[in-house]
Amino acid sequence: MNTPTMNKFLSTSVCFLLITTQLFAQKLPNKKEVLKALKLTNAYFMNKWPDAGKSIITNRERPSNIWTRAVYYEGLMGLYSIHPDKAYYDYAVQWGEKHKWGLRNGIQTRNGDDQACGQTYIDLYNIDKKPERIKDIKASMDLMVQSGKVNDWTWIDALQMAMPVFAKLGKLYNDHTYYDYMYKMYLHSKNVEGGGLYNAKDGLWWRDKDFVPPYKEPNGEDCYWARGNGWVIAAFVRVLETMPKDAAGHDEYLKTYHEMIKALVPLQRADGFWNVSLHDPNHFGGKETSGTALFVYGMAWGVNQGILDKATYLPVIIKAWNGMAKESVQKNGFLGFLQGTGKEPKDGQPVTYTSVPDFEDYGIGCFLLAGTEVYKLKK
Repeated sequence: MNTPTMNKFLSTSVCFLLITTQLFAQKLPNKKEVLKALKLTNAYFMNKWPDAGKSIITNRERPSNIWTRAVYYEGLMGLYSIHPDKAYYDYAVQWGEKHKWGLRNGIQTRNGDDQACGQTYIDLYNIDKKPERIKDIKASMDLMVQSGKVNDWTWIDALQMAMPVFAKLGKLYNDHTYYDYMYKMYLHSKNVEGGGLYNAKDGLWWRDKDFVPPYKEPNGEDCYWARGNGWVIAAFVRVLETMPKDAAGHDEYLKTYHEMIKALVPLQRADGFWNVSLHDPNHFGGKETSGTALFVYGMAWGVNQGILDKATYLPVIIKAWNGMAKESVQKNGFLGFLQGTGKEPKDGQPVTYTSVPDFEDYGIGCFLLAGTEVYKLKK
């Protein structure tokens, strides 16, 4: 039996819930603004690099089909999926054609940094099934499988560079051999390399064996590099969205994905970013865009897939995205607070609003991946 007091309480509670829901819903990034930021940052890069085959010169010259550019094209294909501008497709095709759909160091390479381009090659093949687009990447991954060797991924970045290639080939050919071999290589990185690069206690990965304890950060904590862990999150997203649930490794990837996402939430900065050193905020502390973007990509994808709780993770995602949109994206599309290449907090420093990293392409790719999933978020 409802009393006047109870009715008043229920009415107040309903009103509070409605107001809270409305306020929460208003915090979702505006789709038009998200797309505007993605188009702006992408235009900055496309205008700066009109020739997709032009080599990259920093401390030395490198071909443009290396991992840094491959990550950019992953992001571009993500943007193309929500905003199918033909110019984006043509730019990606030009990249493949300029390199004759090949890999740096040829099909014999076992380096995930060389094979990362295959993710976009396969995506473009799925749009227009021209055999030359996947001939070399398939040959390279088939040689990996035939070798029986599983200890090539000695650094965690390689998981993002190469795992999705195996997954995409597995789906394309409906061949579980690719999933099986990918899983064996992954387990070596996780459990064997350097004694195992994943620390289940903290839900985070050491970048490579050089950072496995007894190595410590200045504050005595383990060294967990933000972007390195971001690469693993991205690998899980790109593999899980591709492979069937009954394929080898699916449940393991999903379990570890959840452990990592949970571990990252309390490490977020008040401004929405994550530090380059996840457990030592004072070791080259400060906002950093690439790691933050990869974490947003992983979390927003999880919410969009219904595998992460909206009430828990949307506030984290929104704070991070708004932070990047406000603090990183400049009027000309340049991304600030982007750490250059490396493998630990001290590399690519200083990271500031105006500092230009040695390679700009992968940072934009990470941002495009994040924004693509943020764009898909629903109330």
